[in-house]
Amino acid sequence: MTQAVERYVEHVLRVRRLAPTTARGYQADLSDLARETSDPEMGEVDVEVLREWLWSSVQRGLARATIARRTAAARGFFAWAAQEGLVDPDPALRLVTPKRGRTLPPVASAPGVAALLDGLRATADESGDAVALRDVALMELLYGAAIRVSEACAADVGAIDQGAATIRVLGKGAKERTVPFGGPAARALDAYLVRGRPALADGSSTTALFVGRRGGRLGVRSAYEVVRRTLGPVIGTDAVGPHTLRHSAATHLLDGGADLRAVQEMLGHASLGTTQIYTHVSTERLTAAYRQAHPRA
Repeated sequence: MTQAVERYVEHVLRVRRLAPTTARGYQADLSDLARETSDPEMGEVDVEVLREWLWSSVQRGLARATIARRTAAARGFFAWAAQEGLVDPDPALRLVTPKRGRTLPPVASAPGVAALLDGLRATADESGDAVALRDVALMELLYGAAIRVSEACAADVGAIDQGAATIRVLGKGAKERTVPFGGPAARALDAYLVRGRPALADGSSTTALFVGRRGGRLGVRSAYEVVRRTLGPVIGTDAVGPHTLRHSAATHLLDGGADLRAVQEMLGHASLGTTQIYTHVSTERLTAAYRQAHPRA
């Protein structure tokens, strides 16, 4: 099975063109399956073996979303294996994917985000510190364009069109899209590109938009930490990251009356159903506010 997993990961990267992070997730899940089942021959695996593996995952305390991802990984892997003639029949056909809970990270309030970013930008402008200018530009772009942190970290300087106030990003499935951003993000990016990035790049040949302290491309983990330590106090928890800014931006767009399909395009969602969860979140927030404030709720 281990050898088949390696071939499948290569397939999803080169043929299906899934994101490297998705492929690594599949590889981790399927490697766990191979390890837990003592790396059997492919033909030895049946649906009961797969169910036992998922049940052991539940007993280990893994989250429902993780179990659902593992189920999807197994179904995709064995469907491919059946096409390749490695199994007959497909043992995962009767494997049921558990429903995921409709949970999202906390959503920051629009005034809270505005006050935070305005304060950070004022401090960075006054100090002129290159890292501070970069961090403000990063957070303004993550919120202003509602892009993924991986998209921001992978972007090059040439992806920014300052005249049109847009950024060109490469999303999931290697799909490119152009996303607009607002005036605050434009001003923060301009300050960073003029005063911050040259100091961080320090003559290096990197084309990266966001540069780390050592002159190379800023990593996703470093960007996550920037957002966590900055946004955490506003939300009131450390369990926040770049996706919190993305979720907040999407929710604020819909709260402000933006068209659902326009938000889908901006977020780079393949399915409108993925975007619709934000309308669910907005409705829940409205209902909670109503029940708290209305005298006859």
